[in-house]
Amino acid sequence: MNTTPLITRLARWARLHPGDTAYTFVDYSEETGGVATDITWSELDRRSRALAAALRGAAEPGTRAAILAPQSLDYLVAFFGCLYARIVAVPLFAPDLPGHVDRLVAVHRDAAPSIVITTAAAEEGVVAFFAANDLEPPKEIVVTDRIDPDAPWEAEPIGLDDIAYLQYTSGSTRVPAGVVITHGNLTANAEQLHGAGEGTPKTSSGVSWLPLFHDMGLVFTAALPLVHANPCVLMDPVAFIMRPLRWLEVLSGRPDVYTAGPNFAFEYLTANVTAEEKKHLDLSGVRMLLNGAEPIRPSTLEAFLDAFAVCGLRAEAQAPGYGLAEATVYVLASSPRHPPTTAPFDREALAAGRAVARPGDPGAATVLVSCGSPHGQNVLIVDPERGRPVPDGVIGELWINGPNVAAGYWGRPEVSEEVFRAVLAEPPAGLPAGPWLRTGDLGFRHEGEFYVTGRRKDLIIIDGRNHYPQDIEYTAAEAHPAVRDGYVAAFAVPDADTEGLVVVAERNRRVPIRLLDRADVDRAVRAAVHRHHRLSVHAFVLIEPGTLPRTTSGKLSRTACHAAYDGAALIRTPA
Repeated sequence: MNTTPLITRLARWARLHPGDTAYTFVDYSEETGGVATDITWSELDRRSRALAAALRGAAEPGTRAAILAPQSLDYLVAFFGCLYARIVAVPLFAPDLPGHVDRLVAVHRDAAPSIVITTAAAEEGVVAFFAANDLEPPKEIVVTDRIDPDAPWEAEPIGLDDIAYLQYTSGSTRVPAGVVITHGNLTANAEQLHGAGEGTPKTSSGVSWLPLFHDMGLVFTAALPLVHANPCVLMDPVAFIMRPLRWLEVLSGRPDVYTAGPNFAFEYLTANVTAEEKKHLDLSGVRMLLNGAEPIRPSTLEAFLDAFAVCGLRAEAQAPGYGLAEATVYVLASSPRHPPTTAPFDREALAAGRAVARPGDPGAATVLVSCGSPHGQNVLIVDPERGRPVPDGVIGELWINGPNVAAGYWGRPEVSEEVFRAVLAEPPAGLPAGPWLRTGDLGFRHEGEFYVTGRRKDLIIIDGRNHYPQDIEYTAAEAHPAVRDGYVAAFAVPDADTEGLVVVAERNRRVPIRLLDRADVDRAVRAAVHRHHRLSVHAFVLIEPGTLPRTTSGKLSRTACHAAYDGAALIRTPA
């Protein structure tokens, strides 16, 4: 693996391929069809160096700088400028992102950046954000598109242990924490991801709408192209949400192209792209569709392939994966050489902590999607209580060891020690005793591949039996057409001497309130959960569309949903 710091390769590509396009941003804010703007390797390097000079004119190495800017080429310049200057980037978003001001305030107070990097268009909103939220203004606001692009910058030595940026977690299970990503972590993970995807240097190209403030979006969109000078096209996430076809239109007709998204995005495409629109799509050149960032459903993979095989999509292009910010992002991915692996496992055995294949009996089985295997790092399934690796087929916690594992959490030494520096009681031959990253995720290894079953903290334990919330959520969504698929949360609450199951579900917009029989929905969900999981539902709550709490990256937040339920803050569907 090449350990040359990733940012130093930008100068190399600027020297070797100065006129080649590095990134293209497609702006849909003014034109429905989008306006594409290219930036070459030489221009990107020149602008990033100029920004580095401006940053270092305002602060010393190690100073934190928050990027409060919209998705754009300027965002990339801001990030790369920080890396050049050895300023610690804090990738965030412009304050006008609806519904996430509280998160922005919390992260700003935790990171305490003294510099803010933004764009001319967003500057007024940034100034207003500090005034409206009683925050101390930054010592300096650096506006990327006002920097003299020809300002000189002499490259400085960059150590692999130098901090590159703070990646704030999505907050799906806890208050957002800043993961300390070093230049070595970023370099290693980008190399690993490129190797796992078996991309061709300089030839393979990327397409992404993922937000750059999210771990998957930042590494996939910004870092991965730097490994071997592979060009990338990006757009704003809102452009995809407003018209999902845009993602496929940019992919269409490109040879050897890769992309990534969370499970819901593929379901969104399946449901919203029409037969007429598919006639104009050519997806035969898509070599890898990385599906990660949330639990992956077998039905999603099947439906997506059924929907877009007519456009030339190959079965092996779909690549389920797994990652987390604490490992920079990438940990596991299926090989792009064969279709994704799905397998049925005995539901009762899974509840008891074992993975037992159960083919031919769908009523007693749960079908799970393999996330493949690691590339360039070590992954073990470990008994979280004893710290010992468990045999294949036994469910335990995923532990990770490798150069991509982050240095810890910003300002949280005790938690960092617990999470990032675990030690194996009996390390297998050839593997170190430590340090290992405890992911908090449960899974197992079966026939050489890893399956992720869910968050350890989200596990529902009732009467001594384990239940994975995503399985219950899927059952509830399938129980009645009035339940919105993918917008269900299941969790446990105290109930007498044991725990009680609560299921919160959004109403399907296609079922108007005037035609809704709430009692029928309630009965259907309770009956389905009892039939498939042998569980009684303590409370079923039907809420209005768009009100289920989610994180900035679009993930379901069971913790926030639980808190809203306890505080009677859920927006229930009228009786």
